[in-house]
Amino acid sequence: MFKKEVLERFLRYVVIDTMSDASKADKIHPSTKGQWDLLRLLEKELKDLGLEDVTLDEYGYLLARVPANTEGKSAIAFSSHVDTASDVMGNGVKPRVVKNYDGKDIKLNSKYTIFAAENPELASYIGSDLVVSDGNTLLGSDDKSGIAEIMTAVSYIVSHPEIKHGEIEILFSPDEETGFGMDFFDMERLHCRALYTMDGGTRYVIEDECFNAASVKVHFEGVAYHLGAARGRMVNALTMCSAFINALPQAESPEATDGRYGYYCAHEVKGSVSSVDLEILLRDFDYNSLEERIKALKSLGKTIEALYRGGKVKVRSSISYRNMVEASRKDPKALEAVYEAGKALGQPLVNELIRGGTDGARIAEKGISCPNIYAGGHNMHSRFEWVGVDAMNDASALIVEIVKQWAK
Repeated sequence: MFKKEVLERFLRYVVIDTMSDASKADKIHPSTKGQWDLLRLLEKELKDLGLEDVTLDEYGYLLARVPANTEGKSAIAFSSHVDTASDVMGNGVKPRVVKNYDGKDIKLNSKYTIFAAENPELASYIGSDLVVSDGNTLLGSDDKSGIAEIMTAVSYIVSHPEIKHGEIEILFSPDEETGFGMDFFDMERLHCRALYTMDGGTRYVIEDECFNAASVKVHFEGVAYHLGAARGRMVNALTMCSAFINALPQAESPEATDGRYGYYCAHEVKGSVSSVDLEILLRDFDYNSLEERIKALKSLGKTIEALYRGGKVKVRSSISYRNMVEASRKDPKALEAVYEAGKALGQPLVNELIRGGTDGARIAEKGISCPNIYAGGHNMHSRFEWVGVDAMNDASALIVEIVKQWAK
């Protein structure tokens, strides 16, 4: 039902350069000009659908509302982010539609190939259409699939007034990939009882639980001397930083954990002999365990400082987002509506954990239930990214059916 429109929208959105820049996101929001291009396009498209309550604010948050056409129903919202990641080049995307996928490897260019053996999910799309990049960039399914799905569903709902619903809010936000996605958004603007982020991956996967996340900044202050006269005098900040990183448990790193296991991740290092700044990312599904990890790093900082006499270590921590499961437990209706919608459509929905976070995790801190719904992408943040058109079609259908369930 939605294949043609959702594909057209997706192809239109992915060619707009929206790669965000984490180095600027705490000062400039959105962090890149290209995000404004997509936001303004979406603003126009929403108004062209006949929506009158459409606002794009100075920080790049686009909030629109479809007014209720029946009384006494809760407002709900759907959200996606407009930026793409910078893990590989996220601008200059050249999408290609693979028609009637034959089950074989997909050659992106002379250097890169998506191998079927490494992507078992491809088997479920044999005979249907896929979208890939040319191998030089990521594709942008995270999260332009979600944007296309929301816009397609909203277009359908407003053109079918016989579908009864309460108020529907649409939120498109910038800079999710930088971790600053919701830092400048006024949560009081939302009317919704539940908000659904269309920011998941594999078809039919629903997520209502994510990591608790923290960022730890460690500053190492060394003592610089001419290397020829350094004996007994110089304290190398790089060596201090190296000792700190080497003390992190390898068994509790991203590459060594899955499921409910949390981790420490040395994420970025900048500096020289005289001073070094290190950023460590912490993740844990249990908040108390996250706090223990923070305490462990502060203790490690004191140990390194004691071992390298004359050097100084300062450890600062901040919470990035909390596990959104608490809000879901307080208001189970949000998740129930998803599964009732899936049942009505014959979609075999399954619940999984997010080993990451969404903008919804920030909104959930205000007590709004924010389940995350599949958008259909695979191998996200990589040049091997691909998305099934059937998955985007099904996600659009699920949005429409969730709206219907809330109206019951």
